[in-house]
Amino acid sequence: MKMGSEQTTLDLPTVRAFKKDLQEIVEREARSKSHMRSADRRGAYATPRNTAKVGDAFGMLDSITPVQRSTGRSNKRKAPFETPSVPKSTKADGMSSPSDGRSLLTRTDQNGNQSVAFVERQNPGQIIETLNGHLDFHKPPIAPYPESRVKLTANTDLKKFRYRPMAMHLSEASEVLDDRIDEFQSLIQSHYNLDDSAFGNAAARGTNQIVAVGRIASDSSEGKLNAASIVLEMSRRTGAGLRVPLKVESISYEFFPGQIVAVRGINASGDYFSVDEVLNIPLLSLAASQQSTIDSLNERLGVTEEEDHSMPSKALNVITGSGPYTSDDNLAFEPLNALCQKAEESCADMLILIGPFLDTEHPLLASGDFDLPDDPSIEPDRATLVDAFRLLIAKPLQALAKAIPSITIVCIPSTRDVMNKHVSWPQDNLPGKKLGLPKQAKMVSNPVTVSINEI
Repeated sequence: MKMGSEQTTLDLPTVRAFKKDLQEIVEREARSKSHMRSADRRGAYATPRNTAKVGDAFGMLDSITPVQRSTGRSNKRKAPFETPSVPKSTKADGMSSPSDGRSLLTRTDQNGNQSVAFVERQNPGQIIETLNGHLDFHKPPIAPYPESRVKLTANTDLKKFRYRPMAMHLSEASEVLDDRIDEFQSLIQSHYNLDDSAFGNAAARGTNQIVAVGRIASDSSEGKLNAASIVLEMSRRTGAGLRVPLKVESISYEFFPGQIVAVRGINASGDYFSVDEVLNIPLLSLAASQQSTIDSLNERLGVTEEEDHSMPSKALNVITGSGPYTSDDNLAFEPLNALCQKAEESCADMLILIGPFLDTEHPLLASGDFDLPDDPSIEPDRATLVDAFRLLIAKPLQALAKAIPSITIVCIPSTRDVMNKHVSWPQDNLPGKKLGLPKQAKMVSNPVTVSINEI
């Protein structure tokens, strides 16, 4: 503050001069603070400098300048140590264009572990375990067989799997469950030679002993099945679809939820059914083949009565593989090609392939970022997953069927298959003709039970 002499009088000009001096001081301090804030803002967006090493800002000269280690304490790293989703270019190629990242995934997986390509795997073809080692190995023939030596029979009704997912009504499901109970009741009646009057409603009160057929269930959706929670669910034809508690204190039992049982007892009070006996369900008949069928199979295999049936040259050669048939970093399907090559070299009689073939959980298929092999019949902009299956899966199988016309290929779908319309279990078979599979390929459902030469 500017001060005048002692003779300065307090009048209007003096007050105006004091006001002017005070205003200049306040404005000067405000300009000084504003300049300091602008300098701080410019420093926040400046190019970062790494004081821990000698080099340029962006690491362009790291490959030609030596790196010096810092002797002081380094700053705390805020970002976690993890493998980036897109690998960065190497320091040696720092001035080159960045790669697409897919070629480097063959070396390091998402966990940072080094992976080995399929063609560079160690001990290919190594036998891990052998069953019945006293038997001789199969000796492949000099030339493929002129016709198939396999008689394939499906013991499952494949047409039942052609349903529409989540399109079944509750009434249809209830009818299926009731038909199952009525079917077991017919088996019990024919096996024990019982009259129709011997069966009755376990939920109805009565003084006579009856036989009740139903499904074991629990009175609560939670907890394990025990003697206090066990109930018998009957069909609508015999028991109006009711559930009645079972009293099984006088017998020894082994029940599980969903089991269909036939029990003999009485319901004297109308509150529960007291079980005196559990009737055993008749077992299925033993599998048997006619002698003519066995003779035709031996003739197909080229085995006569005078020859030893355990000769390795006459034995069936069956190869089984389970998907997925490619690694997560590519769609080369090298394991599938190696499996087909092994089947061709050994002249396999049957090749069983279990899905998934085109896996929904494959990273490239899930993202859609992949290229198909060149094919003149497919337009790249209009390619579909059916075209991908034709080129990646069906093509090696067609080559195998052409090399060994007598082979039988069985394809079983998986819940992770892209091409199957059933995303839940059970599943219908794959559309073989649509996917371009050879005629030697047999499409079956999941699950399925098949017989190979009566086995």
